[in-house]
Amino acid sequence: MSQATKKAEQDATQRMRAFIDAHLRKPVTLRDLANAAGYSPFHAARLFKEVTGQTPFDYLRAARLSGAAARLRESGETITSVAFDFVFSSHAGFTRAFTRQFGLAPRAYREQNATLRRFLPIRVLINQDFPRKGTTNMDDSNKTKAIFVQVVERPARKLLLKRGINAQDYYAFCEEVGCDVWDVLCGVREALYEPVGLWLPEHLILPGTSKYVQGVELPLDYSQPVPEGYDLVDLPSCNMMVFQGEPYNDDVFEEAIGQVWEQIKHFDPTLYGYQWAPEAAPRFQLEPRGYRGYIEAWPVEPIG
Repeated sequence: MSQATKKAEQDATQRMRAFIDAHLRKPVTLRDLANAAGYSPFHAARLFKEVTGQTPFDYLRAARLSGAAARLRESGETITSVAFDFVFSSHAGFTRAFTRQFGLAPRAYREQNATLRRFLPIRVLINQDFPRKGTTNMDDSNKTKAIFVQVVERPARKLLLKRGINAQDYYAFCEEVGCDVWDVLCGVREALYEPVGLWLPEHLILPGTSKYVQGVELPLDYSQPVPEGYDLVDLPSCNMMVFQGEPYNDDVFEEAIGQVWEQIKHFDPTLYGYQWAPEAAPRFQLEPRGYRGYIEAWPVEPIG
């Protein structure tokens, strides 16, 4: 496939995603997406799945459920009202879909002030041709089926974090601080996203503290008390290049992480108009969960 064709397909996929994001509270048909992409309905659906790993309507459902979760957290509207507003046809259907995606029913989520694994909206998709499992140009220690690479816009926000002492990774952090930090972070109702492990840029590392920390991102206007032993810092808006491996068996999560790290090491963001920006924001990793693949994000900035 030529670079021009690949770029055209990426652009078409992004137009479909943009259309979906703009119509979360309105009916969306495959014909609508095909018109946005400039392809036939059949080709548009195939292309979307090929580039993103999701069908258009899987993406739409996940985005709607994430929007509905935010509405449930932030408003006093009834569950039925929220369900209908996000184009679900019934309370029961919405509850089933919500529970399937988040592992928690809407009512329980609202009553428990739980933190969900929110859907991560994607603004730019890069289709990187990484070698696939079974090809001959990879050694056996580095086999992986595919890596998806996305550039995600992060707004200006706050970061509630717990520092270690010398930790450079998750295991050292747990030895220094303990593993109960995650429970504290998961209990922060105002969280924008799920808790993450982070590697701080140099300007955010305090003397005598670790590079690796755990934290959760919060709205810029967050004003609740900071738990004892935690810090609250401001983060500017930035672009993050997100790398996501394919689903894996949880028993081999270290191997899955290593595969993604190896691909990142050889990845050249300048091919797509970006460059690494290590001081712009913390690099972060999501909690490894086999069903979604290992996910890690690095700060980048447009070239020029």
